[in-house]
Amino acid sequence: MLRAFLHWKNLVALLAILIVSGTIFYSQFLAKKIAIRERQVVEQWAEASQFLIRAPVDAEILFATRILTENKTIPIIETNERDSILNYINLDTAKVAANASFLSKQLQLFKEQHPPVIWTDPLVSSRQNRYYYGESSLLNQVRYFPILQLCIVALFIALILISLRSSYLSSQNQVWAGMAKETAHQLGTPVSSLEGWLEMLRDIPGTEKIIPELEKDVRRLQLVSDRFGKIGSKPQLEKTELVTQIQEMVDYMKKRAGAGVQFSMQVPVSQPLYVQLSPPLFNWVIENLLKNALDALNGGGAVSVSITEDVRTIQIEIADTGKGIPKNEISQVFNPGFTTKKRGWGLGLTLSKRIVEQFHNGKLFVKQSEVGKGTTFAITLPK
Repeated sequence: MLRAFLHWKNLVALLAILIVSGTIFYSQFLAKKIAIRERQVVEQWAEASQFLIRAPVDAEILFATRILTENKTIPIIETNERDSILNYINLDTAKVAANASFLSKQLQLFKEQHPPVIWTDPLVSSRQNRYYYGESSLLNQVRYFPILQLCIVALFIALILISLRSSYLSSQNQVWAGMAKETAHQLGTPVSSLEGWLEMLRDIPGTEKIIPELEKDVRRLQLVSDRFGKIGSKPQLEKTELVTQIQEMVDYMKKRAGAGVQFSMQVPVSQPLYVQLSPPLFNWVIENLLKNALDALNGGGAVSVSITEDVRTIQIEIADTGKGIPKNEISQVFNPGFTTKKRGWGLGLTLSKRIVEQFHNGKLFVKQSEVGKGTTFAITLPK
């Protein structure tokens, strides 16, 4: 049976290689054809531009005008024979106005990408207009996006093969737990080395500003390693100050959110609030809910975190002003594999619910959601 599995594994790998190679080759072939066509468009644009400048009053200019107006994708910079910029199209006018060197940088980039289309004045041969051009978004998509997509396909194929192999060696949970613990073990060595380098950096003048940021990243790696190391083991709950714990995660996500996202946090007057938690696992839950909120905002909006308490419980609410969840999908958000994102496994909320309810004796649920207005997730924990 194992031999048959290895045979199929090799066939799948070979098929994947053939698909990847063929698709990349064909996408590059298409990219070359598009590049040739785009140069022809630039040549026609240059001819039409010069024709309009020199055409007699009674000349038919409709065809030349149409050529000029139809190019809405290829960026072009027109210069004279001394490379002084005369005109440009299909570039961000806001960036041109805000940055005096933007056009010069674009011109240098276009020079590196393609040789210019040159128009020579038939009356004065020393007078030339040069048309430097960049690549359209279509060309970039054809050239690079298929490679990215194929890498993702290859990654999925690799994960499928790993899952198939696990069915012959052990149960899936044991395999993933073993892999997680090994990852945590492997992370330990470079993290320890980074800590040593940090100590050496402290003795070097001029590193005072970067050391705190490096320390944050090292602590982050330590946290990730700790989380992986705890997979498959029964979490140990410890008395933890809840407000501080959540505030650290909010601060962490705030630094990694866009400038268009506003964060706020409301906490009860009676602090501190102590609960029994597994800090690494609970941090993962809060981080996952905050990430979902940021994804729902799509770069702009507000995220609010509020903590309230009563006699027996503490409630944490994480609300966003994002796209919201349709009513017919609210009951499915905690199901394994359910996701509205273009990427991801759809396991984040499933695992979060399991961590809160099975390990912390709490509850995680959607308190309210309205399409176009936002969503509020709530966590209740026993005191």
